[in-house]
Amino acid sequence: MSEALRRLLDGLGHDDDWLRPDRWRERAQMQERIERLALALALGADADAAVLAARADAAQARMDAADADAAAALRARIVAGEGAQLLREWRSASPADAHGDGYDPLDALLAAVLGLVEPRGEIAAPAPPTVFYQPTPARHLLDLLARLDLGEHDVLIDLGSGLGHLPLLAAACTPARCIGIEHEAAYVDSARAGAQALRLQRAEFLHADALVADLSAGTVFYLYTPFTGDLLAQVLERVRELSLQRPIRVASLGPCTRTLAAQPWLCLLQPAWSPDRIALFAAGAA
Repeated sequence: MSEALRRLLDGLGHDDDWLRPDRWRERAQMQERIERLALALALGADADAAVLAARADAAQARMDAADADAAAALRARIVAGEGAQLLREWRSASPADAHGDGYDPLDALLAAVLGLVEPRGEIAAPAPPTVFYQPTPARHLLDLLARLDLGEHDVLIDLGSGLGHLPLLAAACTPARCIGIEHEAAYVDSARAGAQALRLQRAEFLHADALVADLSAGTVFYLYTPFTGDLLAQVLERVRELSLQRPIRVASLGPCTRTLAAQPWLCLLQPAWSPDRIALFAAGAA
């Protein structure tokens, strides 16, 4: 293990190309490899372990600094109004297959760019039928935004928006107005701070219950199984009533998609659906 780690660190020391902003995915892979080799080394009895561990820490610190610089540059591009171009770039860097519920380096990059930080306030355990918060993997969000092709007259409402991944990303990369509705106040505070830092005036976050929040402006609704059972049924009924007034689209990921697929008023806008890819539905008269 010591020889493999030494070779890897020597290679990094001879070439600074891996510090370039666009090498973020490769840096993440190298960091994972360094961590794995360093851990194995620490569990052994190699005489050079301390020296190699210090070199590994230094390499990790340089990569972290390069990632921070890359995120800052991307944030500046969002503030400058280059979000649509960034969406295309991130899509090209995203895995071609959007299936699965795992995370990859793109999630860490976008979390840094969007300023997604864990809230400082206390997070209460979810009361049934709400569920524990889990962010949507970034590749799914990019896939969804590409399929939605949101315009300036669209209003995207994320029901159970958490830290605000989708509303922030959509407001940064599309001309749509974006609203996150979240019952946990600490998450709302964090999402609002992210929107303010990126000057996203079209991103709004409401601390509210989805049963009583104002949904009237929505043209697109997103649910990552934020609740189940009767609560899900009641919220879907509110959305159905809106579909009687105008055309809407509903996107979902996770177990709640089965419930949406069973709704007679929703039409699936893709050949089939699966629980590990965002499904897109339409409702209302054209």
